[in-house]
Amino acid sequence: MVKRAAKRGPKQPYFRKRYHPPGTAPGTLAGSPEAEIATANIRLVDYSPEKLFLNETASVTDCLSCLEQNTVTWVHVQGHLPSATLRTLGDTFHLHPLAMEDVLNTGQRPKIDAFDQQFFIIMSLPILQDDAIVIHQVSLFANANYIISFCEGADDPFMPLIKRLQDKSTRLRKRGADFLLYSILDLVIDQGFPVLESFGLQLEELEHNIAQSAGRETLDRMHFLKRELILLRRILWPQREVITQLLRDDHDLVTGETRIYLRDCYDHTVEIMELLETYRDMASSMLDIYLSSVSNRLNEAMRLLAVIATIFIPLTFIVGVYGMNFDRGASPWNMPELGWSYGYPLIWLLMIAIAAGMGIYFKRKGWF
Repeated sequence: MVKRAAKRGPKQPYFRKRYHPPGTAPGTLAGSPEAEIATANIRLVDYSPEKLFLNETASVTDCLSCLEQNTVTWVHVQGHLPSATLRTLGDTFHLHPLAMEDVLNTGQRPKIDAFDQQFFIIMSLPILQDDAIVIHQVSLFANANYIISFCEGADDPFMPLIKRLQDKSTRLRKRGADFLLYSILDLVIDQGFPVLESFGLQLEELEHNIAQSAGRETLDRMHFLKRELILLRRILWPQREVITQLLRDDHDLVTGETRIYLRDCYDHTVEIMELLETYRDMASSMLDIYLSSVSNRLNEAMRLLAVIATIFIPLTFIVGVYGMNFDRGASPWNMPELGWSYGYPLIWLLMIAIAAGMGIYFKRKGWF
């Protein structure tokens, strides 16, 4: 039985990996109850420079029949297949059980494994939903004649490639399965750009809010963005290693011409990581700026209170002196000012003059 960690936080859990209970035999294909009743769609694309065959609701048998032709076959599974169907698909195309287990247990780290005349590649597709990152695992089996891909979620991210394949003059129709593999990897990697662009806009908005008036909501948003950037780095960093291994390994499944395009794909991974590191530094700097801003506002408030308290110290002293209850009839020295005709207004004038004088002095010193 497949287990999943409980959610933490308002949007996504920190731990996003499906796993079998410890002690389960390697290669076990046992999905969760939700996955067993979930629906998935199998799309079959078989093409050559002259023709294109597209079946949006194909079966495993349909996919097998296309392999006998001298064409490029692309089998794409969108959603979660029941474990029985997944096992049948693996047996039909001779897919390794350990690789099929990684397809079933999503949340894997991006990687590339080499089997007999076949590559198994795992990539992470970041999707932004409600300002939070949702990660869909993309699993690929690549052979010289076919590509088998699996992707989570209800929305198919590879529809732009289908539209390109429908154009007879496109480069994708004239190349082999290795170029299709590059196109899929390039689409998955480039998906990081719009996600990072959204984070850049949110960081600019946070910077503006901090400069105006930062509150508790701003601090919570800052921590949320910082957490999402850390999670995004964890899934995007290994993808550069996948492209590097494809470029460096000496194998016949990727031609020299396709390697040139993979180098461009590698450049995109470097650009994404540089942007990601920049935004992480900005988020950390904004946290320091926020704390400094809060400290400065607290210091300003304390300074104002100190000025007010300082002004009232001499006034409190005067009021305290003339609030003493001495008998004026017992001695002429007992509060003689209380007998003056203008004693009360004079005391008011004295206190106002003291307060005004101290206020002018503090103003010139720049204390407020």
